[in-house]
Amino acid sequence: MPAPRPFRFGLSLAGFDHGHDWAETARRIEDLGYATLLVPDHLGDQLAPLPAVTAAAAATTTLRVGTFVLDNDYRHPVLLAKETATVDLLSGGRLELGLGAGWRREEYDAAGIPFDPGQVRLARLAEAVTVLRGLWSGQAFSFDGDHYQVRHLEGRPLPAQPGGPPLFLGGGGPRLLALAGRRADIVGLAPRARPDGTLDPADISPEATDTKLAAVRDAAGPRFTEIELNVLTLVVEVDGHLPRERRVDELAARWDLEPAAVRASPHVVIGSPEQVVDDLLAHRERFGISYVTVPEPALAAFAPVVARLAGR
Repeated sequence: MPAPRPFRFGLSLAGFDHGHDWAETARRIEDLGYATLLVPDHLGDQLAPLPAVTAAAAATTTLRVGTFVLDNDYRHPVLLAKETATVDLLSGGRLELGLGAGWRREEYDAAGIPFDPGQVRLARLAEAVTVLRGLWSGQAFSFDGDHYQVRHLEGRPLPAQPGGPPLFLGGGGPRLLALAGRRADIVGLAPRARPDGTLDPADISPEATDTKLAAVRDAAGPRFTEIELNVLTLVVEVDGHLPRERRVDELAARWDLEPAAVRASPHVVIGSPEQVVDDLLAHRERFGISYVTVPEPALAAFAPVVARLAGR
């Protein structure tokens, strides 16, 4: 069995209340030992992801930057290939590209973008991955798909990272996870999206995680050991005000789960720094998860855990 991957930690933030001190915030994230600053992709009150991560990279020296995750339906992959190659080049090869099939229907409706059935959005995502990889290759690329057509186009500029930035595909559905197993460098585990465009918070149990990992493993085959596994944390409370078990019980009631399932879920981080360290070590042992993304409000409270585990 291969040795476990060292831990690294990402901080996801939208930036809507940091526009004036974005560079300072990026430097603080770097100083606290986080590996990546990650920006989501929604149409509400947040900074645009690619300009935001470019500015963050310019303000730091070692911090990796990424998207968590771009909605594929919002951008044509030919343009996305050029923009991400530019960001990677300007950042000195520090970009990670997170890309997904899209799930928040209310945003599609607000923007007048058709919210196609999941299998159509997923097929479009699969084609977009092929286009991105082709245009990052440095060779003239052609592609004739159901959703995208490219005619003998040579992608320029080339990314700083050979072959392009690491590709992060994440989600909760078996077909998306199978695609991630086949094509991604980093696979993100998240609650599955319902057909109405909302997330199912009950889809976070250890058993659900095992099922998702099986889908990734089956699709990846021998390359599974090369994949880095990421988890999106939904609740992060380190040294919270409520006793740990009381908070677990509250979440279990809200999500219609047994408390034991919440307690053992890799999507929930509750307790003292020592308890959280133990939980993350247990999650890596059971699931192989070594890359943990926490939301912006946890920046300072989670820092002691980062200090203990980053690189271990």
